[in-house]
Amino acid sequence: MNPESTSQKTVLITGAAGGIGRATVGLFAESGWKVVGVDRAAFGDGFPASGLFIQADISEPQNLEAIFQQTRAFSDRLDALVNNAAVQVAKPLLETSVEDWDAVMVSNLRAAFLAVKLAHPLFVTAGGGAIVNVSSVHAVATSANIASYAASKGGLLALTRAMAIEFARDNIRVNAILPGAVDTPMLHAGLSRGHVGAGSLPERLENLANKTVIGRVGKPAEIAHAIYFLADATQSSFMTGQALIVDGGATARLSTE
Repeated sequence: MNPESTSQKTVLITGAAGGIGRATVGLFAESGWKVVGVDRAAFGDGFPASGLFIQADISEPQNLEAIFQQTRAFSDRLDALVNNAAVQVAKPLLETSVEDWDAVMVSNLRAAFLAVKLAHPLFVTAGGGAIVNVSSVHAVATSANIASYAASKGGLLALTRAMAIEFARDNIRVNAILPGAVDTPMLHAGLSRGHVGAGSLPERLENLANKTVIGRVGKPAEIAHAIYFLADATQSSFMTGQALIVDGGATARLSTE
């Protein structure tokens, strides 16, 4: 793509300092977009010089309002919103507390709902745009000890469809991406659930890789490219309300095989 064709476009990416978020920030910047990144953790070196990084916890509604105030000061329009930030609690359902449940729902589901409401006026100014909600394969096929996360990602998938219907009149497309196993800090932390054995981290990663059709876990850059595809109207202009699974074929194989 010609960077000049997107030089005036702006994207806001939550969870920007994580594995997928960091790769997504880099790809949009390389493609000529102005990037607003948000994360409760510091980004460190390497955030695009022409962009804006905001360190804030989006689980607090007042923080989201402040984020969009800063975004409006940075750019009078928004062309894409990537709701990528997520919290994962890996516990058996019977050991999941109300506090655990609420922490996951607030960060993974409520924050996306509020971000879209706050982003809407900026999309209207731009004449439309795209929202990409980063869901998960856990929205369609899950495993033990991750119920709150699976429920939040399933809710985000349903919310994607509802947003797509309501926002079509404003020329705003809304799609979801459902990553499978991707080599990120969140994946490494989640391997403690025991669903891929109890060996060393490399052994557990290898066991997980063997569960995919492709035979490996994904790379953050691969998910970033799929996100960019859904955000870029020249590539996905006739897609809205859809769930794009990017999982190395893991959900294509019968578990009984």
